[in-house]
Amino acid sequence: MKTAHDLVALAKSQIKEVSVADAAQAIQASDILLDVREADEYASGHIPGAVHISRGLLEFKLSNSPELAPRDLKIVLYCKTSGRAALAAKALYDMGYLNVESIAGGFDAWASAGNPIAKPQPLEFE
Repeated sequence: MKTAHDLVALAKSQIKEVSVADAAQAIQASDILLDVREADEYASGHIPGAVHISRGLLEFKLSNSPELAPRDLKIVLYCKTSGRAALAAKALYDMGYLNVESIAGGFDAWASAGNPIAKPQPLEFE
């Protein structure tokens, strides 16, 4: 029986990961940056310009969004530490997407490297 760790390791052996040092360049060259974490994680801070699609809904959202249908889109994705992003990247490859990269170390590595983080402004009521 395989564990989650086994599935992530297998996915990582079949996808392309980009280092945090090269992530900004990969993001700039991409058509879309996807944050596949949960909504509360995204809301607490994310990479600027990232579009949120939770890992659990990824295949469904991509299948139902005409703007995301072209299989030659350049997609960069990330999660907290890179496990969910690896599984997501593998799923995208299986769906026929040709240019998918995952950020090694995920959001935590991005933030630890001192890169910019977007945080939504809290709502103010008066």
